[in-house]
Amino acid sequence: MAIKRYGSEGGTGTGGQHLPFSKATEANGWLYVSGQVPMKKGEIMEGGIIDQSVLAIENCFDIMKEAGYGAQDVVHVTVILTDARYFQSFNKVFKEKFGENPPARILSVADLVVDCKVEVGLVCYKS
Repeated sequence: MAIKRYGSEGGTGTGGQHLPFSKATEANGWLYVSGQVPMKKGEIMEGGIIDQSVLAIENCFDIMKEAGYGAQDVVHVTVILTDARYFQSFNKVFKEKFGENPPARILSVADLVVDCKVEVGLVCYKS
């Protein structure tokens, strides 16, 4: 089994911190995308839960696209929100991004290590 890593050189996090993990790892048709936050160029985007949710999911989609996967290939999504009151707003964004064939999902509420409202990670499969 061959394993391919995307972004294994690591990215840049808040304050210029080096992120020592791959953006995604692919093996036997499975793509595991590391949790993405609403970050661009190493800085967290300010804004409400809707805007932050859109960017976190789009960051996942950008990584998927680089690996040759699309939204139709997503089988499972893991979501962490920092406040349970964001649940319905996140669901609106989730429905918009995944349409009528949504993947399985787990959503929990917890503190995040960066100052944002949401983190999204996902698993894709393509035979």
